[in-house]
Amino acid sequence: MKIILFVLFTVITAFTYLLRHINLQHLKLNGNKVPEGFEGAIDEEKLRSSSAYTFDTSRLGLWDSLFDNSVLIIFLFGGVITGYDNFITSLSASPIISAILFFLLLTWISTLLGIPFDLYGTFSIEARYGFNTTTPRIWITDFFKSQAIGTILLAFLITVVFGLIAWSPQQWWLWVWGFMAFFSLFMMFISPYLIEPLFNKYEPVTEEGLEDDIRAMMEKAGLKVGKVLQMDASKRSKHSNAYFTGIGKVKRIVLYDTLIKQMSHEEIVAVLAHEIGHWKKGHIWKRLLWAEIMALAGSWISFKLLYWTELPGLLGLPSDISLAAKMVVLGFIASLALFPMGPFSAWRSRCHEREADCFASELTGKPEDLASALVKMSAENLSNLFPHPLYAGFYYSHPPTVERVQSLRKLQYVERG
Repeated sequence: MKIILFVLFTVITAFTYLLRHINLQHLKLNGNKVPEGFEGAIDEEKLRSSSAYTFDTSRLGLWDSLFDNSVLIIFLFGGVITGYDNFITSLSASPIISAILFFLLLTWISTLLGIPFDLYGTFSIEARYGFNTTTPRIWITDFFKSQAIGTILLAFLITVVFGLIAWSPQQWWLWVWGFMAFFSLFMMFISPYLIEPLFNKYEPVTEEGLEDDIRAMMEKAGLKVGKVLQMDASKRSKHSNAYFTGIGKVKRIVLYDTLIKQMSHEEIVAVLAHEIGHWKKGHIWKRLLWAEIMALAGSWISFKLLYWTELPGLLGLPSDISLAAKMVVLGFIASLALFPMGPFSAWRSRCHEREADCFASELTGKPEDLASALVKMSAENLSNLFPHPLYAGFYYSHPPTVERVQSLRKLQYVERG
């Protein structure tokens, strides 16, 4: 079975690399002509930069993936996990403390191994194309902040999960699912107040008249929002974006300061109308509900498989490895089994994005505003305008930008008609 799993992992990995190759070849063949409707925002020089940026980031992603997969193969199929597990369990007789050490040390090692790729991406590729504004000091500060927060949260979660397993050996899957669902919602409430401000500065929108335009649009949509804020994203990058954060009464609209500089008020309002569409169409709660249904099924299946004595043997490992090590084995096998779900999830997300585009067009009455905003964002972010359909089908959570813009302009034509 170990050989079969290795072959399956190799085939899936090779397929993802083939998709990457097909996507880049498609860009080579089609990426030399400015798409119709993009002429005012993108010229041939900008198009060349966009293609080059896509190639460079894709190559970095490929090397990062090759390195990660090599380490994974050595760790799981080379038997390193057994020695690592024995070392961790020798440090403490407590299953909970051993589990905390097991996952924390594994996370730290993974993070450290990924630093060179992160540094190269930030200070070489992003800087080369004029995006990076992060200083070494900011990068180091962000790194230690994120590691401290991640360590605290991960240690807390492991303590609770393994505590529930010890407390209720036969029903822990249900208790763990309930706790994780509650914890996820809790984090959505507190993150805007406790975590996000540790990395960025949030303040009321300073652009004159913009907040009034946004609030007028929100009232038209029948949606209340706590605050409309701008974030100092330009301190780290020139990329632009906007998003909703929080849930319930703590919902916030957050605009990157870079976005405010790049777009007109009408375009910003159109972008936010799209985000409102996700709320009004029920996409948020539908995604949460789907995620929790999958999590519940996953918890029950995990409960069954983790106590299956043959599980470690699937990778040629001894049956007496710790529960933490079995979880790693199960997680690897689950990633292979769930791979076919990826395209379905991406398709579902693209359907939601199309619905949100239509809602924004109806709410503002000006589809062209959103189309114009998407054109500007793709130009400013050097987005790939020519993804291969198969690659986009597997990985794109949003419809390709050219397709979205064309659809919106058709709506604009209908509006005028």
